[in-house]
Amino acid sequence: MSLQTQTRRITVPEIRAHKGGSPVVCLTCYHAHTAKLLDNHVDLILVGDSLGMVMHGLENTLGVTLDMMITHAKAVMRGSSRALVTVDLPFGSYEESPAMAFRNAARVIQETGATAVKLEGGTRMAETIQYLTQRGIPVMGHIGLTPQMVNVQGGFRTTGRTEAEWPALEADAKAVADAGAFAVVLEGMAEPLAARITNLIAIPTIGIGASATCDGQVLVMEDMLGLNPNPPKFVRQYAQLGPAIEAAVEAYARDVRERRFPGVENVYPMKKAQ
Repeated sequence: MSLQTQTRRITVPEIRAHKGGSPVVCLTCYHAHTAKLLDNHVDLILVGDSLGMVMHGLENTLGVTLDMMITHAKAVMRGSSRALVTVDLPFGSYEESPAMAFRNAARVIQETGATAVKLEGGTRMAETIQYLTQRGIPVMGHIGLTPQMVNVQGGFRTTGRTEAEWPALEADAKAVADAGAFAVVLEGMAEPLAARITNLIAIPTIGIGASATCDGQVLVMEDMLGLNPNPPKFVRQYAQLGPAIEAAVEAYARDVRERRFPGVENVYPMKKAQ
């Protein structure tokens, strides 16, 4: 009789234990087949609300719904078996009250099987983070450049460029950690401040356009694969799949127009008459 070894997912305490040690490897993902490709190489898969722009062509993340997040998270869970999967709570699904946040976060966990949720905000969301974690829902925080506040901030801008901004952002980080978050994303944050916050709090900091001293990094997968023609300045592109895909489609279209494609008879040849 053969024994099958079931892959065990990385846990929240294991991610938290990366603090000050091996960096947390994290990428966004929105579909099953890419989740399968990522799974053996990353510690954490983030089903980010960036899917609104990447997958649905929205201008920003504000139009993303809870149903959209759940649909994509289900796909990622089907394609992965090892990485810890965290799902963004979209705009409007958690800000009103801790109870509202719990209802929607619980729905995400129940319907997708994901381990954790992520929400944006520091001191203003500390009560909600505590409310969720005390009721069994692990939370990843997100401070600095928070895309769901784009209309208030007047665009996407780096935070912490002046030292006058530092105390509020440090307070945000401390509030998130004290409330029970297992990690916090530092996005679009000036390097000295991100380094300072990493040393200040006891949970892993996961940078995106922040400091190399963070305890990990997350990137939007399509950005690092070269599928976004205008990626953020801080992104290193590890491949150029956009031009490669376009070239492949062009070659395919040319073959079809010149009728260089197999007919059914080539795939399923007819048997010769006896």
